[in-house]
Amino acid sequence: MLSALALAFGLAMDATAVCAARALGAGAAREIVILPLLFGLFQAGMAALGWLGGVVARPYIEQWDHWVAGGLLILIGLHMLVEALKHEEDKAERPGTPLLYLGLAVATSIDAAAAGLTLPLIPVASWLVLTLIGVVTTLCCAVGYAAGRALGAKFGPKLGILGGLVLIGIAIDILIRQP
Repeated sequence: MLSALALAFGLAMDATAVCAARALGAGAAREIVILPLLFGLFQAGMAALGWLGGVVARPYIEQWDHWVAGGLLILIGLHMLVEALKHEEDKAERPGTPLLYLGLAVATSIDAAAAGLTLPLIPVASWLVLTLIGVVTTLCCAVGYAAGRALGAKFGPKLGILGGLVLIGIAIDILIRQP
């Protein structure tokens, strides 16, 4: 059971960092519900796809997952930087678009597909591991988003620059870690 929890928390960290970074910028308050639920669903769903895909899909996932995730995070991070630099103090909160939410969810969950290949090696029922991945990701993302909102409220909208840089940093880390 500990290995299942460790996997769930490990997979949740990128999504949590992205939620916190999004909250630092121009995100709307409703995103504290939308992003954690979407990220939890995508983390569990992609892990399930990896589990079901098995050994046949592994070479294809491993060849491209880091490029897709890294590219999406860099683009979204750059967008956050541009928005933060042109942000006006009197502008209202701007909710993201469904496309932005889906892009973030896909980018943060691609590694879960590869991790799903390892589910048969964990001595816990796969459905339970998938549930843990979804629930842990959702809870961690909600906490990360709330923390990002608190920091953003305290230090101002220009903190969105930090959020964009965090996303770009995560993308660079993903690209460097891959052979």
